[in-house]
Amino acid sequence: MKRFELTFSFLQLPVDYAALVLAGFGAYALRYTEYVRSIRPILFNLSWSRYWPIVLIVAAGWVVIFAVNGLYHSDPNRKLARDLGRVFFSCAAGFSAITIYVFFTLSKFDSRFLVLMGWILATVFVWIGRILMKLLKIWLYRMGLGLRRTVIIGQETVAQKIIDTFSMEKYLGYKVAGQFVRFDDQTAEQILALKPDEMIFTDPKADENSALQAIDFANEHHITFKYSADLFDTISTNITISTIADVPVIELRRTRLSGWGSIAKRLFDIVGSVILLILCSPFYLVITIIILIESGRPIIYKNERVGRNGDKFFTLKFRSMYQKYCTGAQFGTVGEQALQKEAELIKTNSVKSGPVYKIQNDPRVTPYGRFIRRWSLDELPQFWNVLRGDMSLVGPRPHQPREVAQYQKHHRTVLAVKPGITGLAQISGRSELDFETEVKLDTFYLEHWNLLIDIIILVKTPFVVLWRKGAW
Repeated sequence: MKRFELTFSFLQLPVDYAALVLAGFGAYALRYTEYVRSIRPILFNLSWSRYWPIVLIVAAGWVVIFAVNGLYHSDPNRKLARDLGRVFFSCAAGFSAITIYVFFTLSKFDSRFLVLMGWILATVFVWIGRILMKLLKIWLYRMGLGLRRTVIIGQETVAQKIIDTFSMEKYLGYKVAGQFVRFDDQTAEQILALKPDEMIFTDPKADENSALQAIDFANEHHITFKYSADLFDTISTNITISTIADVPVIELRRTRLSGWGSIAKRLFDIVGSVILLILCSPFYLVITIIILIESGRPIIYKNERVGRNGDKFFTLKFRSMYQKYCTGAQFGTVGEQALQKEAELIKTNSVKSGPVYKIQNDPRVTPYGRFIRRWSLDELPQFWNVLRGDMSLVGPRPHQPREVAQYQKHHRTVLAVKPGITGLAQISGRSELDFETEVKLDTFYLEHWNLLIDIIILVKTPFVVLWRKGAW
């Protein structure tokens, strides 16, 4: 396994270098096309014989920037989305370096197009190369090559869920070599005989000596050790330490979304929602017309939800149900009667336990409503909620007051931030996740928030929707 990952890390460098060189050559070719020359005549004299050696040197410099930003680590668990984000910022750093060089050397030729287009093409070509390498690795995993032999310690639900996931989703690159209820001297010999690459300890609340013994064993035999975190591990990672009366005091903060963090996220939401509203405007028009033809008005359904700090607001959705089944004050006495029908369906058709319900094969939904729900198009109006400040682009999904009323104490952690249109739970399984798992994922998100995480979640959301994973 280690040799497999090292080989891919080694191959990634020449692939990136080739992509960067190709971007430089492509920028030069585009500059000399008739279309670009008609817009801006060439005022500099940079022959091809002088240009291509410069590209080779600059590409080598960019690869160094990639290496400094950790793009060649042989970590088998590295995420493609995170790498693509690092590629973007690394290419931006390279672009900035070239721009500064041109400025301070007072170059006499007009090279702005070459620099700008080189940056854009470099980002795109390196992205393509990274994606192709990832697809190649997934294909090899599916063929059974390079799989990480893994031993699972534990027998509870978490252990079985991990085993089932590894068995069904080969593209993750794991092969379960064995499972043991506990770790002791006897199982240590059996584990060693399996020659595992990794050990996953799924019961962090087990006997402390057993856990420490397992860690020592893994370190001694150069086996990667992992463990599944319980809820307290998840919520206690974001701490600050200060002193009061010369006594060290640890503060357990609810979220990083405070101060400048909240300002940055709000600005990101405003810019993002405006852009998405413009891009989605054709969908608004088409969906509006079809709903009018199918079942008439109203087009928008207002559903009361609970937001940050327990404040209530109305989420906006394209109506996907027949009017007579829509709940809420918006529909008056009809809405009150619809609540009874909904209560009956929750008892018979809900496939979720806990405070949140999810009705499968809902007979109240119109044929077209079922389509827009399937592809999450009914939630497009919520970009207005984001622009208005009720919601964020990324965050925990908002729930109804009657659902929030059934929250346990630790569930209310997610109310520390604005709810989102999408979130970590939505890209990790959507409706397939139980409520406790959703809370853990949302808690992890708000404790570890940064803008890069928001960008990654937003980028992954359309792919999750297209794959229709966990959608009803």
